[in-house]
Amino acid sequence: MNFKEILTLIDIVAERGIAELEIEQAGTRLRIQGKPTPPQVIHSYLNGQREMPLSLPAPSTAPVLSARVEEEQTDAGLHIVTSPIVGTFYRSANPESEPFVTIGDHVSKGKVLCIVEAMKLMNEIESDVDGEIVKIFPQNGQPIEYGEKLFAVRG
Repeated sequence: MNFKEILTLIDIVAERGIAELEIEQAGTRLRIQGKPTPPQVIHSYLNGQREMPLSLPAPSTAPVLSARVEEEQTDAGLHIVTSPIVGTFYRSANPESEPFVTIGDHVSKGKVLCIVEAMKLMNEIESDVDGEIVKIFPQNGQPIEYGEKLFAVRG
């Protein structure tokens, strides 16, 4: 998908009032969120007579925002290891072996935490701090993006 195609999709989302569009193509995932729409008013008719209008609330972003604020507060004081590349997250070297790390493990700088497969290359992701693993964000085998949170480490 080239830049011009992405701009065209953004224009379509804006013009048609689409709340959200997510496309995955050739290992690349694109997510476009439109602007919140105003509340809709629906008029109901019963036996040919107009009844009171029903007002539907606009989609709210408040739960999403509060979840983000909660997440940021719980991550406060923790070092977050993020993905340096787009690829597939793997917790172990192969399906039969034990994960590189689990929650509660103490890691030192340079310890391999996981593997991110990108274009058939296995890239070892190492810890850049000493500390304890307190959270593992992606699931094994999950596609991840550049900059996505992988691990939370308490230093």
